[in-house]
Amino acid sequence: MSDMRLVIAGAAGRMGRVLVRLIQETPGLKLSGAIEPEGHVAIGEDAGLLAGAGRALVQISSNADLALGQADGIIDFTIPAVSVELAGLAAKHRKVHVIGTTGFSVAEEEAIASSARMATIMKSGNYSLGVNLLQALVKKAAAALDEDFDIEIVEMHHNKKIDAPSGTALMFGEAAAAGRGIDLAQQSERGRDGHTGPRKRGAIGFAALRGGTVVGDHTVTFAGPAERISLSHFAEDRGLFARGALKAAIWAKGKPAGLYSMADVLGLTDL
Repeated sequence: MSDMRLVIAGAAGRMGRVLVRLIQETPGLKLSGAIEPEGHVAIGEDAGLLAGAGRALVQISSNADLALGQADGIIDFTIPAVSVELAGLAAKHRKVHVIGTTGFSVAEEEAIASSARMATIMKSGNYSLGVNLLQALVKKAAAALDEDFDIEIVEMHHNKKIDAPSGTALMFGEAAAAGRGIDLAQQSERGRDGHTGPRKRGAIGFAALRGGTVVGDHTVTFAGPAERISLSHFAEDRGLFARGALKAAIWAKGKPAGLYSMADVLGLTDL
C-alpha cells in the first residue's frame, strides 16, 4: 500500500511543526504539502527544516487548492474560517480532512457538515486517546447520577488560546448533556460574576482558566450531597494531539464521505 500523502495547514505554527516532524518519523505517511496564508513570512521555506526535522523537500505555499489536489488528505489545526474553507476544498477534491480547530459558530458547523457530504471529514475537539475515553466515562456518569449531582467543568490552557470554553470542555459538556438527555445550549452556565443567585438545578457549569504554557487540563466534577466525583485529564505534551490526528487520518483513508469523530476511530461510539 502506498504512503498516505498529507498536507499540513498552518505548517509554520506550533502544532503544524509538531505534525511535520511526526509525519517524517511515521512509516506509511508522507508530507506532500504545507500551507500558510498568502503573505506569511514562512512562505517558500522548507517545512521540514522549519520544523527541525531535516529537509522535507516540501516548500510552504499559500495554494491550498493545488496542495490538496495532489494529496490524500489535509490536517488542520487553524482557525474556524480557514477550516470551513479547507472543508470546501476537501469536498471539491473528495479528500480526507482532519479538523482539530475549535470555536466554531453554528453556521460554521453547518458548513462543515455540508462539505462532509462529499469529503471524509474527521472532526474532534481533542485527539487524545485519554480525553476521548474520558468523554465516554463522563456520559456514563451523567446518566447514572441524577440532578442531585451538579456538573462543573473546569479547564486551563496556555495564554495564547483564543476560544473559551475549550473544544475539549465542550466535548465533555455535550457528553454530560447526552447522558442526562438534555440540551447543553439550554442548560449551561458560563462566566458567573456578581450576584448570580443560586445555581440552577440540572445546569452544566463551565470555568475557563488561561495562563503560562499549559497544554491542556480538564476536570469534570459531579458535586452531590456530601460527596464529589472528579474525572480529570492533564495533557503534558502537544505531540499527543498530533499523534492522535495522524492516527485519525490513517483510519479515515478509504472511508466513505461523512462526518466522523475520534469515537469512531477508537471504537467508543457504543459506550
